[in-house]
Amino acid sequence: IMRVDIGPLKGKILEVSGVINNSVILVTPRLASYCGFSMKIDPLGDAIVYASLQNCFALNEDKVFKTVLNLRLYGNQMVEDELYQVAETCYYTDWAAREIICDRNYMEASERSRTFRAPVKDKGFKITKVVFFTPEERIMEVTEAQRAGYEIANTPTRLTLRSSKTAPETYIQQVMNMIVLKTSTVFEKKWQMTQIDAAAACSISFTPYTIIWFLPKFIEPLISTNQPRLLEVFVGIDGHRLSPAEIAARGYAITVTDLHIIVHIPVGAVGGYFKDDQPFKTYTIEPMLELLWTEGTTLENTRYKVLFPITIPVPQIVDNTVAKERIFKVLLGPFGDDVALINITFPSGVLSAADCNVRGFNVQEHRSHNGSLKFLTLQVPFTDRLSEQTCQFYFIGKLSCMYLWFFTCLSFSAVSPFISGSCDHANFYVLVKYGTHGAQFQTLLGKRTLSPDLAQQYNARENGTHFSVTVPFSAPDVVFEAVQGSSIRSRLDVTLRNPQTGRHVKDFALTCQFYSTLTECFPNGTITTVAVKVESVPSLNPGQLTLRDPNCGPRFSDDRFAYFVFTANSCGTKRKFLPNVMRYENEISLPNYLEKQDSQSEELKVICYYVVNTTYALTFHTRARRSQPYAEAAKGKLQIAMRLALDDTYSAFHQDEDYPLTKFLQEPLYFEVELMTLTNPHVSLELENCWATVDKDGTSQPRWNLIINGCVNPVDPHQVVFHSVWVDARVKYPSHHKRFEVRTFSFMKDQDTMSPQVLSTNVRAQVSNMRLVG
Repeated sequence: IMRVDIGPLKGKILEVSGVINNSVILVTPRLASYCGFSMKIDPLGDAIVYASLQNCFALNEDKVFKTVLNLRLYGNQMVEDELYQVAETCYYTDWAAREIICDRNYMEASERSRTFRAPVKDKGFKITKVVFFTPEERIMEVTEAQRAGYEIANTPTRLTLRSSKTAPETYIQQVMNMIVLKTSTVFEKKWQMTQIDAAAACSISFTPYTIIWFLPKFIEPLISTNQPRLLEVFVGIDGHRLSPAEIAARGYAITVTDLHIIVHIPVGAVGGYFKDDQPFKTYTIEPMLELLWTEGTTLENTRYKVLFPITIPVPQIVDNTVAKERIFKVLLGPFGDDVALINITFPSGVLSAADCNVRGFNVQEHRSHNGSLKFLTLQVPFTDRLSEQTCQFYFIGKLSCMYLWFFTCLSFSAVSPFISGSCDHANFYVLVKYGTHGAQFQTLLGKRTLSPDLAQQYNARENGTHFSVTVPFSAPDVVFEAVQGSSIRSRLDVTLRNPQTGRHVKDFALTCQFYSTLTECFPNGTITTVAVKVESVPSLNPGQLTLRDPNCGPRFSDDRFAYFVFTANSCGTKRKFLPNVMRYENEISLPNYLEKQDSQSEELKVICYYVVNTTYALTFHTRARRSQPYAEAAKGKLQIAMRLALDDTYSAFHQDEDYPLTKFLQEPLYFEVELMTLTNPHVSLELENCWATVDKDGTSQPRWNLIINGCVNPVDPHQVVFHSVWVDARVKYPSHHKRFEVRTFSFMKDQDTMSPQVLSTNVRAQVSNMRLVG
């Protein structure tokens, strides 16, 4: 495995692409499992990319592997994207006969072609079929298997098979609690056939709440004899092996029994991290286990490597006390199914769980809705003398894992209202606890009072002791603080106010980052972007914003947003050539005359990247025709007009009295050809050939071709630019219109040579050669 460390990301989004044969291919989640890539990002903003040495983009020479990756960091529209290229050559000479990798999203098996005395490729064999055992047999042609998401490749000495862990042909081995992929790959050439078996099996579970990872010592689907022998066991974190001294220093433990290899990692140990995930705090770590074993007398060994990310909830104590009830209420959990409360220790004595209930403490066990989590509640009356003491809870489970908890009980006092909140990818969640005096206050969200209608809109819930609301991050009562790349930092202000005095009882502000697609770059060159009014520019009117060209305003706007739609060659968009990509940039701002009046205005950059010379894979399905197509023969007249527009908006055109026109050299001309009167939307007007001549006679010489068979002239130094056509007040059927742009030029006096020279020219629009497609 190759590992690439990247960071800090500083809130930007990381995009990884593979480079092969001068093409750059984006590694999407589906392609990652197909090609052998995975990625993790920790809370500090550092990323780790793992790549199989035999990934799809690797230059594979069996012992030398070179991979080239493009890394793009983007997200802040005010700053240019960061582009990096990583080229790494890895040397791996200690091949086992079989190498198995279990990563977070894929499983890979690499088998030596030991079936042959000579390498497969040298013998002329070709992969034709793959047999999947699910455990029932299912046979696929190799192309069918590849379309289904399986990577199948062979070198002169090895066969590599890779699969997503969720692929349909994998199955669960219940006894070992592992996901298994088992195959046999068929090689054929004339009059001969042979096959190579390949299998992988990966763990899918661990002991929750304690991080005890059990792995079978010998994994049955991967063992072909009854004489396996374990040679090596290594433990690591994030793909790095750890020495015995490092394992001991971190408090890890590894045990090898007759049946299992057991890895024990304390919660909170070095190598992992805590994260506040609602509704529980979690701890995440990614251990690695690497085994080497041999079987029988073949002396052929298997190397098995597992990278296994683990996230567990961390048990906590939640104080649910309602003071006016004069009872302490405590929630403890979550716990594993095997954990039980043994006793509670006070300074004055120890009480078992049964003793607590006899004394009136009311200790109860609860289950989550799906039964996978266990919680305990403890209720202690204020009147009990033990309620003023510190208490210690002692738990034990069947795996001898103990939890110790401390909770200090408080004497009675008036409790003020309390506000807390959290966010997910789209909403603010606010919880208001009433306190001692109940709901004797008004609630303001932003600047508006929480009326019954507004409460219904925000899905308010109330149960006598507290209420909650769910507010979308784009709601009118939310303030936008800043726009950072593909995210918006939003804030929701909550105020509890005394209705008689107007005094603020409690003020609360919740700020969260919400990821949102603000700019979209479409393959046809269309760009859409949203400009958001932020708190720092309260006087801004989004409807007055424009692109670099002041004539390009928003397609839609209100008092908070402006939505723009334009093409990459319009509205003042600039382009820049970068290695393997084309960068298009525009900016959103106020027009100059308004910008002078508003000193707080800001510019917002709009950037799109298009990969140069890329290849896209397209999947489609065919079906037989229900009937043969036919056309009715008929005669009729079609009216076609060609006009010259004033500019690239094609909203106004030159009239007959304007001709002839005088234009400067290289000045653009905007032509539109329209199929008139026809109302059939399924008919398309296509420009087949278009040319320019010195004389009005279109058949005269010399002539210069502008459009040839529907395409631009490849030898034209200033090629025709085609413009998209959209439905508007004038255009009902875009397929009946064609628009293109030509830069003016003149013919030299030597009529055998046509090229742009330094003269102005007279222009008049005329219809060239066209065809209709229905």
